[in-house]
Amino acid sequence: MSRWTRQFARLFIPVILTAGLAGCSVYDGIGRGGYNDSTGRGSSLKKLVFGRVSDSISLDPATATENESFKVTVNIFETLVKYEDEGNEIKSCLATSWEVSEDGMSWFFNLRQGVRFHDGTVFDAHAVVFNFERWMNEDNPYHMGKFNYWLYVFGGFPGLVRSVTALSDYRVKIVLSKTYAPFLSALTIPAFGIASPGAVKKYGNDFYRHPVGTGPFRFESWQKNRRIELAANKEYWGNTPKIDQLEFAVIKSSRDRLEQLNQGRVHIIDSLSPDDVPAVRQDPNLTLFLRPSANVGFMSMNMQKEPYNIREVRLAINHAINKDRLVEEAYANLAKKAKTLIPPFLWGYNDSIQPYGYDPEEAKRLLAQAGYPDGFETELWVMEQPRPYFMNPCQVAEFIRQDLQDINIKADIRVFGWEEYIEKLKNGEHEMALIGWIGDNRDPDNFLYTLLGSYNAYHGMASNYSFYKDEQVNRLLVQARQTLDTSFRSELYRNVQQKVHNDAPVVPLVHTMPALAAGNSVKGYIPHISDVESLEQVDIIQQDATSLH
Repeated sequence: MSRWTRQFARLFIPVILTAGLAGCSVYDGIGRGGYNDSTGRGSSLKKLVFGRVSDSISLDPATATENESFKVTVNIFETLVKYEDEGNEIKSCLATSWEVSEDGMSWFFNLRQGVRFHDGTVFDAHAVVFNFERWMNEDNPYHMGKFNYWLYVFGGFPGLVRSVTALSDYRVKIVLSKTYAPFLSALTIPAFGIASPGAVKKYGNDFYRHPVGTGPFRFESWQKNRRIELAANKEYWGNTPKIDQLEFAVIKSSRDRLEQLNQGRVHIIDSLSPDDVPAVRQDPNLTLFLRPSANVGFMSMNMQKEPYNIREVRLAINHAINKDRLVEEAYANLAKKAKTLIPPFLWGYNDSIQPYGYDPEEAKRLLAQAGYPDGFETELWVMEQPRPYFMNPCQVAEFIRQDLQDINIKADIRVFGWEEYIEKLKNGEHEMALIGWIGDNRDPDNFLYTLLGSYNAYHGMASNYSFYKDEQVNRLLVQARQTLDTSFRSELYRNVQQKVHNDAPVVPLVHTMPALAAGNSVKGYIPHISDVESLEQVDIIQQDATSLH
């Protein structure tokens, strides 16, 4: 168990309870579809099948915004730099070394030589320049679709990046318009995986269905809402993958994912229901993983809609939610109550914040003060499929609906498939919505600027789903980006969290430790703190038929 796993594990009470699903029906996905036996029997090829609850939306990392897409793209594309396995230190990847000017505004990257994209074209400085110019310039002919992550991270087009220049075939200079403290961390985000310029030009708008990178696996096929198939990149510059084929299979039913794992038809499953954790713990043929995820699940209140533009209403809703019951019954204690939007072990966390206690009478008083003594009617939106921060999303929604009913707020639950859901939230169509965030890196900016910055409250591309715009918060967030002093940045982030807590644009709910399971034939799998990992080091050890389920 890694140091960060141990540290995060201390946040959880090791008690497992049974909780029933309420509020939603579950679509069965591929159900009992016929997978090839990939345990090694009858075939010389090793095929690893990863069972997950939802399909990817885009396999172009530049236009992706959610982890179901990044789970696949991190195996196809590589970034200039990346975090090491435990998520603590940044190390080389497509860039072998780097330097930065004293003012923090000019960065120089020396690139790895001898690397080729999966289409056979050469990776070099010109390819890096092509990718950056595609991301940052809206008038670039290959800037097709919505480049949300560039907007979230760099604050516009071109945003904080002034220029990207190839100084030679294998040396790149990136000049920023302002000092940006999290710059190197930002470059580790999967959205900034380097794509083949030739493939982008060839496929245009369809590049998201024909991804070509430099990573350990190359794209083979995609059957929407069923499976994505990759093959080992035998010319990979790093360690050649231990498996020959990698499949991401959509199995929407938690019961079916576990059943197919037991049958050996899939090898790893995520979004394990808390109900199933005890059974996996006790099964000698299975291994349980608790991902040390940096995440938060919260309820967003759209401040552009009444009555959520009234602070007392938002405070009332914060007081109405019984988080103790939620953690115990919906999460089987595999979660910790949240009081702010960044995880407790992240630097800059403000532990002095006093959370709003569960107090229905205070909530009613605040509603009356806001002009709603008899409550009001509203909608609570929720995604159909589990997410790492909402293992049973509809059950969470039902608990919250009941709590709101106790203070005379009648909330009708509306359920959407994930792809439709995230687009509606970006467009600001919701009133209240359950949503969350999984940290892309170890910098508080990734949570706070993304979820609270005014620049990220644009309809159609929003990640600030409350459309919260506060001048003081925005000034502090920008200031924290422009200073290289980590201690000073920590203080700024603590001030941001206190101000946001006072304004209450969201209800922070939980930080979770999502459960995964694998068959014992799987070796070398390490869940990454970011919720996505490249799987080239994972192996499948052949077993005798008598030892299999």
